[in-house]
Amino acid sequence: MTLTDWLSDNWIEVFGAIAGIVYVFLEIRQNLWLWPVGIVTSGVYIWVFFKGKIYADMSLQVYYLVISIFGWYWWVRGTGHRAQGEELRAPVSDKKEHVKLAVSRVSFRLVMILLIIFLALFSLIYFILDRFTDSPVPGWDSFITSLSIVATWMLARKLFEHWYLWIIVNFVSAGLFLTRGLYPTVILYLIYFIMSFAGLRAWKRTIHESHIHLTGGTIS
Repeated sequence: MTLTDWLSDNWIEVFGAIAGIVYVFLEIRQNLWLWPVGIVTSGVYIWVFFKGKIYADMSLQVYYLVISIFGWYWWVRGTGHRAQGEELRAPVSDKKEHVKLAVSRVSFRLVMILLIIFLALFSLIYFILDRFTDSPVPGWDSFITSLSIVATWMLARKLFEHWYLWIIVNFVSAGLFLTRGLYPTVILYLIYFIMSFAGLRAWKRTIHESHIHLTGGTIS
């Protein structure tokens, strides 16, 4: 089989992989366009994972479609409040103003809540895949899906620590998709894995800059 023939047979997966790379690049840049690109990417991978019999990940893409709509809304709407000290400088107005949703850190209480949600999702998804489908990898598929659900919600709320979850998800996913012969997707997730570290660094710098701004300091 020639490269042209292979691309002709797998063009949908290749397109999804390229769209996925664009998505992560926009995520690192905190660009609002990541959400519509994510919707397109999810639509493509619903079909790709269905063909590969990776049913939990296929269902995950449906979740991505829904959470992308909420994430888009949250990022546009912002916090719904003025920034700290802004009420003292701005003129009185009846018009509601919104502050851009900033990157924040996850609290210990929220970590515990998300951990419980992850374990509950993992148990439920594993039970369904193991009992009611022909999935050859119910355990790994359940793990990736559950952790991705939590990570995507954290992204929609701009929680910094979601990058740590993506590092784990992308590494494990690359190995899983290799066993299923989804080679363009393997390359995609290895790129995701590398880009996750870039995102971790970029968002950490954003937190630092926001802290300096709120305290009235300067960036040296």
